[in-house]
Amino acid sequence: MEIKVSARVASIGAYAFAAVDEKVAELKAKGITPIDFGVGDYQDPTPPLIRKACKKAVDVHAADGYPSYVGSQPFREAVAAWLKRRFDVSLDPKTQITSTIGSKEGIFNFAEGFVNPGDYVICPSPGYPPYKRGTLFAEGKAHFVAVTHKNKCKYDFKKIPAEVASNTRIMWVTTPSSPLGYVAELDFLKAAYDFCQKHGIILASDEAYSELYFKDAPHSALELGKSNNFDGIVQFHSLSKRSIMTGWRVGWAAGDKRIIDVFKKVKTNIDSGTPNFVQDAAIAALSDEKHVEKLRRTVKRKRNLICTALRKAGLKNCKNPAGLYLWQKAPDGMTGEAFAKLLIDKCHVVTTPGEWLSDAVDGENPGAGHVRFAFVPPLDEVKEAASRIEKLKL
Repeated sequence: MEIKVSARVASIGAYAFAAVDEKVAELKAKGITPIDFGVGDYQDPTPPLIRKACKKAVDVHAADGYPSYVGSQPFREAVAAWLKRRFDVSLDPKTQITSTIGSKEGIFNFAEGFVNPGDYVICPSPGYPPYKRGTLFAEGKAHFVAVTHKNKCKYDFKKIPAEVASNTRIMWVTTPSSPLGYVAELDFLKAAYDFCQKHGIILASDEAYSELYFKDAPHSALELGKSNNFDGIVQFHSLSKRSIMTGWRVGWAAGDKRIIDVFKKVKTNIDSGTPNFVQDAAIAALSDEKHVEKLRRTVKRKRNLICTALRKAGLKNCKNPAGLYLWQKAPDGMTGEAFAKLLIDKCHVVTTPGEWLSDAVDGENPGAGHVRFAFVPPLDEVKEAASRIEKLKL
């Protein structure tokens, strides 16, 4: 029989990070062990206090069965308490917070609750692929805005066509921006919120990297909604990057009760929630800041090693002010794909080409000529990678 692929799946290419994993597997098959900066997946262990809490929780929840679709009450209360401490915002854990199976699940499925066929979703380019992919699966259309070192990831709202603005349901912002690492100032977040309010658009803020900063702590879009019950605002967050919990799959969405109500309905029909013992581990993670402070110091040290090596090799300084990634400009005249291949061939260092993470804006790909380093290998491997890179003559 003929197997017919849906139009949605046929319209998309390979997932960028799956392609990186395939490249790593190819190298290993040749007997080469690469230093992998490709996928943003920590290679260091989850902190002991989190693992200890999980081990205890496995026995506590031995007979629990299916977890709550929207998260346990203790988990949502822990999220609310952390948001209050971190951003000075007060949310009702019963009505304004729901758990997610990490940010990817939440972000991808979010459009299903609000986007009808032909509706627009405004997405940054480069940006996290599920913004676009979730839009396409909801039969919407992605409208991309270029985020670059030059504009420091600030959207030019005047360039968004009126026809797009009037038919947009969601606008994604990311702070710190990923992969460039710029921290959104409150003025930009307010301008984005005002634009969304004017056009009846949900402001969806992806803040999964908010705790990986090296100077000033990032703001949250939720801070704009303190006086109006977070009207039209939703924040997505995750323990993946904050607490080295990428494989644990636990995060949350928080904000406007009306938005959360719809998203809960979507989730109830799609998944069965994060296991309770994982949620208990997440509660332990949210109660502690020392491991986060240690992680920030480690990531900053890794960043400095790679940035110094790249400058010694002759490349432009593209040091990220926050986040887990370096968005490095390739040598003049070289594509990101060509530079990524050179790093593999000459240094056995894996990165992600910028072209794989970006979509064209006004006929140009803002990711062209860049590669992304994810600061996830152990520190000793980062030191080795730096020693190889600095010997290049670029």
